[in-house]
Amino acid sequence: MPQHEEKSETIVIRKMIAATPEEVFEAWTDPESVRHWMRGRADMQESVAELDVRPGGAFRITMKGKNRNYVHTGQYRVVEPPSRLVFTWISEGTHQQETLVTVELKPRGRECELTLTHEKLPGKDAASSHEQGWNHIAELLARHFAKE
Repeated sequence: MPQHEEKSETIVIRKMIAATPEEVFEAWTDPESVRHWMRGRADMQESVAELDVRPGGAFRITMKGKNRNYVHTGQYRVVEPPSRLVFTWISEGTHQQETLVTVELKPRGRECELTLTHEKLPGKDAASSHEQGWNHIAELLARHFAKE
């Protein structure tokens, strides 16, 4: 009997950030910075990031929770400072399937418009949980710059 495959889903997150595209791009590509703001849920205190930011380079981000850790891996496909990053994203939340994330940064006056598109998510549940997670992460990133 063939298995029923769910249609892949795409989500788009937009956030205005009080920083330049250069500063926001740096925040996405600096492991020390990622450690502070890339946490997918409120119960996560910090992340550990290993980043080889170049086309073909790999990353591993471990989001540390109170009761368990969540590991996210992938590979950079496009690195165009300061405006665009494209990378694969594999995690428990994607059922260990490869998905694709595009981060676009555009100057808007004194701010930066972040547009994050996450494609190939395996079904509506994965899309919903990633939409919540990425919105939380975008808010933490905005707060990261608000404190400076």
